[in-house]
Amino acid sequence: MVDLITKKRFAEALDSSEIEWLIDAYVRGAVAPEQMSALLMAVVIQGMDRGEIKALTTAMIASGERMSFSGLGRPAIDKHSTGGVGDKITLPLVPLMASLGVAVPQLSGRGLGHTGGTLDKLESIPGWRAALSNTEMEQVLREVGGVICAAGSGLAPADRAMYALRDVTGTVASVPLIASSIMSKKIAEGADGLVLDVKFGSGAFLASMADARELAETMVRLGQDSGMRTVALLTDMDAPLGRAVGNANEVRESVEVLAGGGPSDVTELTLALAREMLELAGRGDVDPEPALANGTAMDAWRRMILAQGGDPDAPLPVARETETVRAAADGIVQHVDAHKVGVAAWRLGAGRARPGDSVDHAAGVEVLVKPGERVRAGDPLFVAASDNAGRMARGLGLLGEAAEIGGSVPSSRPLIAGRVAGAA
Repeated sequence: MVDLITKKRFAEALDSSEIEWLIDAYVRGAVAPEQMSALLMAVVIQGMDRGEIKALTTAMIASGERMSFSGLGRPAIDKHSTGGVGDKITLPLVPLMASLGVAVPQLSGRGLGHTGGTLDKLESIPGWRAALSNTEMEQVLREVGGVICAAGSGLAPADRAMYALRDVTGTVASVPLIASSIMSKKIAEGADGLVLDVKFGSGAFLASMADARELAETMVRLGQDSGMRTVALLTDMDAPLGRAVGNANEVRESVEVLAGGGPSDVTELTLALAREMLELAGRGDVDPEPALANGTAMDAWRRMILAQGGDPDAPLPVARETETVRAAADGIVQHVDAHKVGVAAWRLGAGRARPGDSVDHAAGVEVLVKPGERVRAGDPLFVAASDNAGRMARGLGLLGEAAEIGGSVPSSRPLIAGRVAGAA
């Protein structure tokens, strides 16, 4: 192991047999966490070439089980987002696709830090259950067409162990490590195709669009090399997505989208990803938009929540404490900082500082303004919500800095900034 650390420290490529040994030895406990931490930091600094990334992904897949949805009788297309502030797209997208005859086996995670987790959001719904066996997952897919649940312990266990280490050693933001982490699980999951939502901006893990494009291209190549059709959209996460940031309030906003309403940016991205998924499923001639207006996507949502023990009609948690942040002057909103809004929601209780922490499902932030909107002094900009009055001041401090107001109209930025697809 010391030889491998030294080799990577001097920017030499590890061959596939070395990487295979490394992952197997770490899972068996033959490699100490301190040694793996040193190697991960060397990767962050020196990077990995295409062959190394492919070998790392393959080794992590081989560390656990592989799933298959070939017996469903309909195409299975997965979706993954690299995470952002207010990113609730999975919630309306999965039932929308189910209503259009495309199965979506969505294995999701929990939030850590300033980005929210899909499972935390859905657990706002009384009775809803994230932990499903593979048999239960397939049953829900057959009955409903879509499922959102936690990944089982047998899927790429090497990645789970390595990510826990990366999270506490400052080695998360590395394109090779992010790409192999995501794609090892997605390839092992066994869907027919994968659509990636790769985010950039202040609220994303990768701030620059160039880094996001590199990550998207790397993941698309990994998918293509494994035989899984893969496409990625590059989306702007400099401002929060939608107007709700938190858990229960993001579920409410998702239901609005399923009812044909909701914020225009959430609807735009939901439909853009749906069209990419339909194309991979061989149904590119289908328009997904009517399913949001005619209620069929909402019907699929209700069936999906019920199938996992939830009550779609139950009231969602509402915070006991709310405070409004107001504009200090007249002007035009220049920028809404997604990172500051996300950290504010985290401080209010919507997120967790370490794995295993509980979250306040009622906590979060309502974003009342978007860039380009005109405000007057005293107009509301944000509403902070929490069940813990002691957390309020820490969240309000950041929200007071999150909206920049000026005198000019800012240039508009497209929500979807690019697309990356594999070779035909």
